[in-house]
Amino acid sequence: MTDAPATPTPPPAIEAVMREQALAVGYAPASAREGFAALLDLDHQLASILQSTTEPMIGQMRLTWWYEALEKLDREPAPAHPVLQRLAASVLPGGVRGADLAPMIEGWEALLDDGEPLDDERVALHGKARGGVLFASIGRLLGGERWEPLGIAWAKADLAGHISDKVLSDRIGVQALGELATALSPKRARGARGLSGLGVLAREGLRHPDRLPGHPLRAARLAWHGLTGR
Repeated sequence: MTDAPATPTPPPAIEAVMREQALAVGYAPASAREGFAALLDLDHQLASILQSTTEPMIGQMRLTWWYEALEKLDREPAPAHPVLQRLAASVLPGGVRGADLAPMIEGWEALLDDGEPLDDERVALHGKARGGVLFASIGRLLGGERWEPLGIAWAKADLAGHISDKVLSDRIGVQALGELATALSPKRARGARGLSGLGVLAREGLRHPDRLPGHPLRAARLAWHGLTGR
């Protein structure tokens, strides 16, 4: 394996998302917070590859590095990369293997610009491999419940907010809203409301696109969900 790629400084928009997600992590049990945050860091790391790469082949190479690095966490010490070291220290002890996380790469590969339109199949793959795997892994740290459907809907909602094609964005957003409504209908246990809170924030983003991450009304909505489960 080659040396670990450098971790880029996140742009302000991503920093705002990370701060907002940190509020959600605070609703998790103390024993799971570090792992919860580490898994979100992994998602941001993978997102940054697509946001900072203009050549699909370079993006593919960087994603391949991460796929191999995640798989090797199960049998080798973590390389000198802060995200991988956090995963090894706080996620693997919770029963989540690196091989469980590696499929997230496929979700990001589905978005690489190969000149072909972003069709429903690729959107579905992104939702399942990115959000489904991420939420299932965080859910394992929290101790149970089936989180994949909410993760898939969350990933689609996030994708809809980052697509410049309004027709496509609206179509994915409508689909995500329907899936979020179903996935958020059960009232979650108090210790799991940080994770379900991410779904609530995703729904707020679709309903109120003018309220960007960090908006006080989004924080208030998350706090209400943390308190009541609604």
